[in-house]
Amino acid sequence: MRVLIGLIMTTCVLSTIQAQRFENGYWQQEVSYKMTVDMDVETYNFQGTQELVYTNHSLETLDRVFFHLFFNAFQPGSEMDVRSRTIADPDSRVADRIYKLSQDEIGFLNVSKLKQNGKDLAYKLSGTILEVDLNKPIGPGESTTFNMLFNGQVPLQIRRSGRNNKEGVALSMAQWYPKLAEYDFEGWHADPYIGREFHGVWGDFDVTINIDKDYIIGGTGYLQNPNDIGHGYETKSVKPQKGDKLSWHFKAPMVHDFTWAADPDYIHDTLKMKNGPTLHFFYQNDPEIIENWKNLQPKTAELMAFYSDNIGKYPYNQYSVIQGGDGGMEYGMCTLITGKRPFNSLFGVTAHEMAHTWFQFLLATDESQHEWMDEGFTSYISDRAEAKITGLNTDHPSKNSYRGYYRLVESGLEQPQSTHADRYNYNYAYGVAAYSKGAVFLDQLSYVIGQEGLDKTIKKYFNDWHFKHPTPNDFIRCAEKVSGLELSWYLNDWTRTTNQIDYSIKSVENSDGKSVVMLERAGLMPMPIDLTVTYVDGRVENHHIPLTMMRGTKPLATGTVLQKDWAWAYPTYTLTLKNAVKKVDIDPSQRMADVNRENNTFVMDN
Repeated sequence: MRVLIGLIMTTCVLSTIQAQRFENGYWQQEVSYKMTVDMDVETYNFQGTQELVYTNHSLETLDRVFFHLFFNAFQPGSEMDVRSRTIADPDSRVADRIYKLSQDEIGFLNVSKLKQNGKDLAYKLSGTILEVDLNKPIGPGESTTFNMLFNGQVPLQIRRSGRNNKEGVALSMAQWYPKLAEYDFEGWHADPYIGREFHGVWGDFDVTINIDKDYIIGGTGYLQNPNDIGHGYETKSVKPQKGDKLSWHFKAPMVHDFTWAADPDYIHDTLKMKNGPTLHFFYQNDPEIIENWKNLQPKTAELMAFYSDNIGKYPYNQYSVIQGGDGGMEYGMCTLITGKRPFNSLFGVTAHEMAHTWFQFLLATDESQHEWMDEGFTSYISDRAEAKITGLNTDHPSKNSYRGYYRLVESGLEQPQSTHADRYNYNYAYGVAAYSKGAVFLDQLSYVIGQEGLDKTIKKYFNDWHFKHPTPNDFIRCAEKVSGLELSWYLNDWTRTTNQIDYSIKSVENSDGKSVVMLERAGLMPMPIDLTVTYVDGRVENHHIPLTMMRGTKPLATGTVLQKDWAWAYPTYTLTLKNAVKKVDIDPSQRMADVNRENNTFVMDN
């Protein structure tokens, strides 16, 4: 009964949010999935049915749709396989492993029948995309119902989803069902599955999984029939089902994906948070890892509380941390992580993947086009969470992200962050652009608008855009509204170019007890300047030079001297001071990502 009450409460809250999704000209599509899948744990083959109600909230009439069939990537000759074997620095988890799969190890997902409103549809398979011509176009505001029969084979675990991962987890079922592609103001997002991550339509899922009775399942959604299941779920009394299989029935309101994992050897623990969700933990009964997984549980509650306090309240009634997959990957109401790690690593990967619940799942950016918003924002907030909980690196939690960005610049391999995630020349360049440079985008914004301004921006971003599909411009507009500053230049230069920040102290001249400091902008990207001056008499004074195009400045600490603004086109700036100077420092906080810090400090000779 408690599960059902929780579901009703969550559904009411999400229904209110759903009604608000189409204000101020914004719209998004809507789905309702009802699926049943029958899994054969001996052959790793499965049969499924899908009823999908699709509502077109756009102003356009749709005459075709697309479905993702992700498992087809795990076949020799697929785009994922060929790309992995031809990129300069392949992901070691993939490399040539797909190419070497045997017929009973490959993955596939086939659609054997598809109807629209009861009538057969014509469709064509193109790798991981099913192209479907509609019998009846879907007009603005109209809904249509698709009925599908599908079958698949779970591939050997290679990337994200699969069977029998390196730690022995039987089934990591991510991207396992025919998933309708997203359609928005940019059109269809029917990207083939080559290597990166995902985009999906918001809606409700009703999923029944029939599987061997010895298997335990964790994942997206609220279990509807715990009395039929047992396996650590809260029950009054277990009512055994007949036969060799159990039917696990889940409902997930207002999500854009559905993921599950299953293993006969899972331990299932729960932790009910005060004023928070119930946390579920699924991990193997392995003496080497049990202690770490027990110790992880209260730390996970601390992480959940930190993110809810610093971004926005977690809206669901449960969250699951599940041993599975090939490293760490976030999904709806859960994450899959490999579990045989030292405790610090286990905590760190949980911190990162849980943060993704906010940055990509609830704030559902298109990860193919804006991967830095997903990975970078997550890296920034999870570094802060880890610092707060562990007490380590509290002075500058994002310091390592700056180092990663500087190494990328030095390598000469950098591409703009606006590059499609599959179009990077090197996996290395993708990784640093997404994770490190993405984190610096946020941390450096605190230098531009102030830490309080950034904290308020993150909360406004969540309040305005959760359960939607925000873009980079949506985020920077939140920052502008909070700060009152013009910030399009920051978004453009940092994410859409490889322009670099490089300011220097060109000269300092003392004469007649006064000083003239000349600064130079050597890089193309503009920034406001924080300057600390140490005078010959030992006094220290902070100065701030605004950037003209910002049309204002961040709140300044008491005693900071506000100087005249600096327009970007002028390569130099002259600052006249009334006292003799001993030392000048540009940005002592080191939160401005200046690529050459050696020329940021000037010390007068004695």
